[in-house]
Amino acid sequence: MQIRRINPNPQVNTGEVIYQANLPDAKPRHILEEIVWYKETEVAKMRDRLPLLELRQQVATVAPPNNFLAALKNGKTDPALIAEVKKASPSKGVIKEDFNPVAIAKAYQAGGASCLSVLTDEKFFQGSFDNLSLVRQEIDLPLLCKEFIIYPYQIYFARAKGADAVLLIAAILSNQDLKYFTKIIKALGMTALIEVHTLAELDRVLAIEEVDLIGINNRNLENFTVSLQTTNELLKSRKEVINSRNILIVSESGLHNSEDLNFVKEAGANAVLIGESLVKQSDPEQAIYELFGY
Repeated sequence: MQIRRINPNPQVNTGEVIYQANLPDAKPRHILEEIVWYKETEVAKMRDRLPLLELRQQVATVAPPNNFLAALKNGKTDPALIAEVKKASPSKGVIKEDFNPVAIAKAYQAGGASCLSVLTDEKFFQGSFDNLSLVRQEIDLPLLCKEFIIYPYQIYFARAKGADAVLLIAAILSNQDLKYFTKIIKALGMTALIEVHTLAELDRVLAIEEVDLIGINNRNLENFTVSLQTTNELLKSRKEVINSRNILIVSESGLHNSEDLNFVKEAGANAVLIGESLVKQSDPEQAIYELFGY
């Protein structure tokens, strides 16, 4: 996959991913590239409103993060559940019209979720960092900031808003950035959930010594097609090294029923991240009970 960046950075070839400056008249080739380009300008505006130095001062006053990884290892369900607070997506549009992030989060907590994921992207997923803050004030479960992170600034911003973990997407980050961002996240006491979709991305992530939590996204972020075989095939290829390093695996996207859960569990997933199939239900708490059969 090639992800071009708007800023005139020098080209860096990492094998599978090439980062390069786009031409002034260039257009994004797929939705993922469009999102990344938008994030460049979005983060620049965030920095103007709140400089990094002031942001880091805010982070220093926030309560210590919850242990996201431990919560998954001691999951209330099998596999452990990361339930996602999600209003919309580029592929499905609005999923939940009467969207109340706190009410949904409370239902997830009551239903037995081990952790929660909160979408913070506003333009493409109709989420916000305000939603993350609101959920943090009412929920004591560990929270994942679900964002397209391309700069360290976003990591600090997520921590300031109460996130205990952040998502790093291998498809949009260089090897150097993955290593650097992971160190920043751990220095803040947080957890990095590093997401992959291909074997090449998985190998890039496995080359990072500090990695202890990997998400396998069954959805192709270029065209949004979904296949649970992605989890199965990637784990089949690298199960030995993953097990030897005690890396916890999260299967993401395309999980709708108990058969789906059993499939990825048998493949080797320790946890699942589920959003759409839960959030669209009138009673998310009951939906979790039915999904896990208890």
